Amino acid sequence: MRLTNTLTRTEEELVPRDEGRVTLYVCGQTVQNVPHFGHARAAIVPDVLRRYLEWRGFDVLHVRNVTDIDDKIIDRAREEGTSAAVVAEKYTRISEREMDRLGVLPPHVMPRATGHVIEMIDLIERLVDGGHAYEGGGDVFFAVRSFPGYGKLSGRDVDELRAGARVDPDERKRDPADFVLWKAAKPGEPSWPSPWGLGRPGWHIECSAMARRYLGDGFDIHAGGMDLVFPHHENEIAQAEAATGRTFARLWLHNGLLHVGNEKMSKSLGNFVTLAEALDRYGADVLRMFYLQVAYRSPVDLSEERLAEAQAGLERWRAFLRAADGLEADGSGKDEADRVRERFLAAMEDDLSTPRAQAALFDAVTAGNQHLEAGRTGEAAALRDVVRELAGVLGYALAEDTGGADAALLDGLVRELLDLRAEARAARDFATGDRIRDRLAALGVVVEDRPDGPRWHLDPR
Repeated sequence: MRLTNTLTRTEEELVPRDEGRVTLYVCGQTVQNVPHFGHARAAIVPDVLRRYLEWRGFDVLHVRNVTDIDDKIIDRAREEGTSAAVVAEKYTRISEREMDRLGVLPPHVMPRATGHVIEMIDLIERLVDGGHAYEGGGDVFFAVRSFPGYGKLSGRDVDELRAGARVDPDERKRDPADFVLWKAAKPGEPSWPSPWGLGRPGWHIECSAMARRYLGDGFDIHAGGMDLVFPHHENEIAQAEAATGRTFARLWLHNGLLHVGNEKMSKSLGNFVTLAEALDRYGADVLRMFYLQVAYRSPVDLSEERLAEAQAGLERWRAFLRAADGLEADGSGKDEADRVRERFLAAMEDDLSTPRAQAALFDAVTAGNQHLEAGRTGEAAALRDVVRELAGVLGYALAEDTGGADAALLDGLVRELLDLRAEARAARDFATGDRIRDRLAALGVVVEDRPDGPRWHLDPR
């Protein structure tokens, strides 16, 4: 199998460090809010890779971290009037639930940053002792220029990095490009004892420590979104390799981002659709089809048209499987099914080309329907079985109770009630409008009034 390695900017053959076993680290969510639609892609891409490798007979060790201590989590705790630990636990549980609904396999290990502070302190001590880090005002900074390989992942030149250009200006730094490894404690914030006093780890050191803890040095694949290449993944490499002198991760796999208009979807921009909303409306298989229609490294534009295409394509698969259900395979379509499997295999081996892999399944569905019309039931049954098998490799459930259709029906019913509410309010019948909203809330439907009209979602609690 060949995959595009961001580090070398070339396609490389995947040769596992340990024969028969693939080690995979995925950057998980910073749990300060509910997951949005864009997070689905960063979860689906490594999920498909893992499923495919396991189908090919590899033993995969999949680690996905939880960042449960971070500036954003602390800020969220202040907003909600609670502790960072409560915020992290709340949104970790919501994230796990939505990933389960999405059909993403749970990782074999899901380490939390707060459970690995000892490993982080150990790594920072090694960097300080090796002259790669220094203390400044209770914080500890990584000296970027002490690591000659800095910039090799992102292609950034250290000399071109300036304060304000995705680096934090700080007079305690020796160089504007240096980044924090350890933050001195502030009143009211979580903290841990360290050789530099009470404090907490910086964001970047977390993944370096946790990945090494569970996968060792030189593990096979580190995955994440394109937005993490710099500075997060660049800094992970610098920290780990400066401390150990060994390769951190051998292959870096990055997925393209979800765009809304000309911008990436993000909570900070306020242009996000929650994953729960998307799942409620379309169902997990439609979201998977939406993303897998595009090469994993390419950006994806969010549009109703593309989601409708994904829903229609998925229904084609389901309709064929329903029509061919119960037919007995007699071996007559084996060669044709084998050719479908070969096309699928060739596509997936070529840089995880899910668009080509799915094209093989669509062609199989077309051929299967032709066999059904001609009464060639054995051939149709063979194609039914291979479509079901390979769709499963891609992570599709293909459930007969079409969750997306049910969600569309629910959306239609709620919107009808919201239209009635709008009519009541326009007639200044606010009592009826409030009663509709209260009844929806009692059923778990949260209504948000916005300048462009009301939006609704199911209460995640």
